[in-house]
Amino acid sequence: MLHGKTALVIGGSRGIGRGICLRLGAEGAEVIVHYHRNRKAADEVRGLLGGKARVVQADIAQPEQIEAMFAQLAGVKLDVLVICAGVWRASPVGGSTVAVMNEIVDTNLKGPFWVLNCASPLLAHGARVINISSVAGRIGVAGGRSLYGATKAAVDALTRNWALELAPRRILVNAISPGYVTTDMTAGHFSDPAVYENARRRHPLGRMGVPEDTAGVVLFLCSEDGGFITGQSINVSGGFVV
Repeated sequence: MLHGKTALVIGGSRGIGRGICLRLGAEGAEVIVHYHRNRKAADEVRGLLGGKARVVQADIAQPEQIEAMFAQLAGVKLDVLVICAGVWRASPVGGSTVAVMNEIVDTNLKGPFWVLNCASPLLAHGARVINISSVAGRIGVAGGRSLYGATKAAVDALTRNWALELAPRRILVNAISPGYVTTDMTAGHFSDPAVYENARRRHPLGRMGVPEDTAGVVLFLCSEDGGFITGQSINVSGGFVV
């Protein structure tokens, strides 16, 4: 379905991003895997993809590194851009630090904005841009998650505005909002069996999300069947949030 298409997955070396890379590659896309720190994980994904897959690196909290990454991609036509990289940190009111605040905002909000700003000249007419957001941007949760949730609500706002701004180029911009997904990022949170079981019980479908759940929706949004959807944030939480 995606033969002859090129996809860049920001945050593609691990977790949800890894699942997206593998699904897009299985459908024939030439995938560019972005990573921040874990080159070994990125190379593993590239090895599984084979073909013309390549790896690029940047800390998306640093605009100059984003710019350097896209300088390496000069001349590449991007048909798909998935912005998946993000961080989760607790940010309790009265107990947070400037460093934590800056890390969350710089990575989860400023980073995606500057990625698209730099990627825009490379996007093909009719390209698909997909942000990985979170249902945390739609609900309030006690427990120090306010800043993370605020950045994900901001990603949804970016999605709506970008969809209108890029519509003249027939570029479709959507977001996907997962709930809890079992990845290495959530492994620490769910290392306590009681915490894991409590979260699982809250899912109407009786299981936690996995990266493949999100990857399947990414593929749909890249398909012709998803060709009249833009400016949306699609809840893929298995009913965890309705």
